[in-house]
Amino acid sequence: MPLHPKIAEVTDRIRARSEGPRQTYMDTMARAAAEGPRRSHLTCGNQAHAYAAMADDKDKLTDGRTPNIGIITAYNDMLSAHQPFETYPDLIRAAARAAGGTAQVAGGVPAMCDGVTQGQTGMELSLFSRDVIALAAGVGLSHNVFDSAVYLGVCDKIVPGLVMAAATFGYIPGLFMPAGPMVSGMPNDEKARVRQEFAKGKVGREELMKAEMASYHGPGTCTFYGTANSNQMLMEFMGLHLPGASFVNPGTPLRDALTTAGTERALEITALGNDYTPVCDILDERAFVNGIVGLMATGGSTNLVIHLPAMAKAAGVILDLEDFSDLSEVTPLMAKVYPNGLADVNHFHAAGGLGYMIGELLNAGLLHDDTMTVAGQGLERYSQEPKLVDGRISYAPGAGTSLNEKILRPATDPFQPQGGLVQLSGNLGRGVIKTSAVAPERHIVEAPARVFHTQDAVKEAFKAGEFTEDTIIVVRFQGPKSNGMPELHGLTPTLAVLQDRGLKVALVTDGRMSGASGKVPSAIHVCPEAADHGPIALVRDGDVIRLDATTGTIDVKDVDLSKRVPATADLTGNGTGVGRELFEVFRQNVGLAANGAGVVV
Repeated sequence: MPLHPKIAEVTDRIRARSEGPRQTYMDTMARAAAEGPRRSHLTCGNQAHAYAAMADDKDKLTDGRTPNIGIITAYNDMLSAHQPFETYPDLIRAAARAAGGTAQVAGGVPAMCDGVTQGQTGMELSLFSRDVIALAAGVGLSHNVFDSAVYLGVCDKIVPGLVMAAATFGYIPGLFMPAGPMVSGMPNDEKARVRQEFAKGKVGREELMKAEMASYHGPGTCTFYGTANSNQMLMEFMGLHLPGASFVNPGTPLRDALTTAGTERALEITALGNDYTPVCDILDERAFVNGIVGLMATGGSTNLVIHLPAMAKAAGVILDLEDFSDLSEVTPLMAKVYPNGLADVNHFHAAGGLGYMIGELLNAGLLHDDTMTVAGQGLERYSQEPKLVDGRISYAPGAGTSLNEKILRPATDPFQPQGGLVQLSGNLGRGVIKTSAVAPERHIVEAPARVFHTQDAVKEAFKAGEFTEDTIIVVRFQGPKSNGMPELHGLTPTLAVLQDRGLKVALVTDGRMSGASGKVPSAIHVCPEAADHGPIALVRDGDVIRLDATTGTIDVKDVDLSKRVPATADLTGNGTGVGRELFEVFRQNVGLAANGAGVVV
């Protein structure tokens, strides 16, 4: 199928916009690759330090002809999605030895859980942790003894940070290995119901705790389609996973076999193998377009609208909010996974999952098939699914049809004709809104503003019964310069209760919402942020704001904002406590949310 004209247009626009940075990046990668295997440039003393603890692997490591994998791991056993990685290094080392190679843990990176820090002070470090992860991975790989890298990470900031590092070390191959989702627990809609009942005061903390523990109950990724699972989708659409690797549950024979197969492939694609595939050749503008299309087709997390520009910039590719919005216009919403539906990712995977979607989107001309991937040339192979045959991975054609059209539908008969992400612009600045889970009658909200500087203040006003009419709730000074841009997911139950009472409500913020946000219209990532004296700092209580997702506009009506003085907020309290002192340099140097809110890129 010929490539859709809009996909081609956006790709060409990104390529033209990125021409200078991309050429500089590729020239840098070519110079590094031309030096050959990294270990050969180290002194004998350098190498002795690197191999001192490697026992029987020392001879292979010193011969200079055996490929050596560097493992970058985000393992910790506080984060359920990353707990399974505890056993991966031993499995990878054994698989590498069996295939004639070696593997070493090059370094660990932090991995914080947004579920643990949601609504807490620690969330103010969350977005910045992405850049810390990139830095930490860079430190691990800087020892320069690795012919390829394997990246063990799943969740919200971890995968984007690892991709930034993989792009920076793009002259060596890199392969991402997931751990898979936990098995299904309490249905997500029931969990949401209990949360709303708690917000209303109708159930107590004991019942809320029982529901939460039944939802998040074992090793693996949370099963709703938030940022973590959007990351896994992204790695498959962009060709950094093995095909079909994303949503296989932890602790299963198929999961272990995929890890073994990934290790073998990481050896094959080194410069010492027969199929050299450096990361820089994978991460071009076509791969990022494919990733954005996947995000739209699945109704994925809005957090990726921040992370993708940062990831792309590390590879010399420049993305703009316009690219997301234009690709969304022509990408059908094919999946209904919570919060866009009742199913979880296990149900989605069973219905045909990513392999079915990639096949459908390729047939519709909505993806680039000519991309390079860790599995080889062409995205078509990602429409296949892995099978376990005699203990090893074998690929077979996918089902070709959806096994449950309440969850997964063909590109020709989608749930919605557009992906549901819309760029917003107007006299309040630029931002985005995700509409895939918002009822069509709520795509336009025009109402007086109530302005707050913290999400806790919104909750207090709700408890005091202050929201009795249609309202646009403005929560500002939540951008990266103000306080690290924490997610405001804790407002979701409160706003959903107001909406269920029959009010038209919307959120406007220079902060983030979670991948778990859903049915309440939310204009997010508004920039310039309030701390930069953006227009959102000029809004006052009672101003009438019109948020129109059908036209992509967000404006304060009948007010000349240029005649106002920006509001200020006392942000001194944002600099201390729970490690915030360490991140002052990040708050001072972070870029615009629209450009990825980057510090190191």
